[in-house]
Amino acid sequence: MTPQPNPQVGAAVKAADRAHVFHSWSAQELIDPLAVAGAEGSYFWDYDGNRYLDFSSGLVYTNIGYQHPKVVAAIQEQAATMTTFAPAFAIEARSEAARLIAERTPGDLDKIFFTNGGADAVEHALRMARLHTGRPKILSAYRSYHGGTQQAINATGDPRRWANDTGTAGVVRFWAPFLYRSRFYAETEEQECARALEHLEATIQFEGPSTIAAIILETVPGTAGIMLPPPGYLAGVRELCDKYGIVFVLDEVMAGFGRTGEWFAADLYDVTPDLLTFAKGVNSGYVPLGGVAISGAIAETFAKRPYPGGLTYSGHPLACAAAVATLTVMEEEGIVAHAAKLGSEVIEPALRELAGRHPSVGEVRGVGMFWALDLVRDRRTREPLVPYNAAGEANAPMAAFAAAAKGQGLWPFVNMNRTHVVPPLNITEAEAKEGLAALDVALAAADEHVA
Repeated sequence: MTPQPNPQVGAAVKAADRAHVFHSWSAQELIDPLAVAGAEGSYFWDYDGNRYLDFSSGLVYTNIGYQHPKVVAAIQEQAATMTTFAPAFAIEARSEAARLIAERTPGDLDKIFFTNGGADAVEHALRMARLHTGRPKILSAYRSYHGGTQQAINATGDPRRWANDTGTAGVVRFWAPFLYRSRFYAETEEQECARALEHLEATIQFEGPSTIAAIILETVPGTAGIMLPPPGYLAGVRELCDKYGIVFVLDEVMAGFGRTGEWFAADLYDVTPDLLTFAKGVNSGYVPLGGVAISGAIAETFAKRPYPGGLTYSGHPLACAAAVATLTVMEEEGIVAHAAKLGSEVIEPALRELAGRHPSVGEVRGVGMFWALDLVRDRRTREPLVPYNAAGEANAPMAAFAAAAKGQGLWPFVNMNRTHVVPPLNITEAEAKEGLAALDVALAAADEHVA
């Protein structure tokens, strides 16, 4: 794992990228992508020999780190046996992946519809809900992200929706609970929960319950800020869905497969949705894969009525073989329990200690290997370190923090005024402490902008 510098190759990779690759979510002439030479475990490195501890897990998906040898071997073995096959057939890798996922999902979510990623999992979950209920509307929360495809981006509650929002997608948004930045003037978690549920029921009533197909929530919102729902909230949403005949969809694309210290974040709250979307950690992102776990009632809707949807690569053999190997590795190596233990015994205490030393840290929140530091200019007023959706000079304080982290060999996950601590779930205690020490240094750059 010792990086071997090769700047000439790096320059060639970078030149080809700049000439031909069109990057997502970016103004193409304003970005400077790092040319990555290799990755292993919790680290990756560039062609100049700089090594980074990845506290972002890629895009929060390398749950077992990079290049796990057992998963790489499983992909190689599947490629030698059956590289691809159409989704209408029963094949071993697909069947076994579905079985292993269904074993871990809550309740009776025993049917698995495979997609290529999280966004199309959301697309199909919402389509299933509309077809199951015969209703047109979807309710989703502000401070959410559900994917970049047309329906998924319209269900999203952050600024990435704005440029893509046609206003005709049948989505109505509501405020989910978040006590630190409460929209309900709440002072306690109990108040926040009760008022958020009251607000949601009022929204349902004023939109017309007979028009609403589904409520979709990230069990624990990820990119939007890792806001843990207060006790009783998800159970309350489940009750509202049952009361009004609405399909309850939980998006576990980021939170699922051990990220919260449980197989699914729903397990933390003892709640079972009607549909559950997944991707990312299901195979650590080694080959694109996502899906929808489907309840018995919704599966029955399509028992004799064709489901009008599918994908050429649904349940791709290489992706499913990677999922089988990943889930097996996670079980054999106790990775979910490790994430819970390291999160509670090492990550959380260290982050709270950092908060005590750095005035820029307004709040620490999270669970397992899923943490956020809410950075502020003023702890008393909770003014964010940068404005909402800041760019350019307005985002300079967060840019300075990110640069300081990278200068310490730490690759951070930064979004708006937050940095998230979301390393691979099998990171060692020593590696975690290395990253936390680097984070301590980097936060000094944020502290310079505190009022």
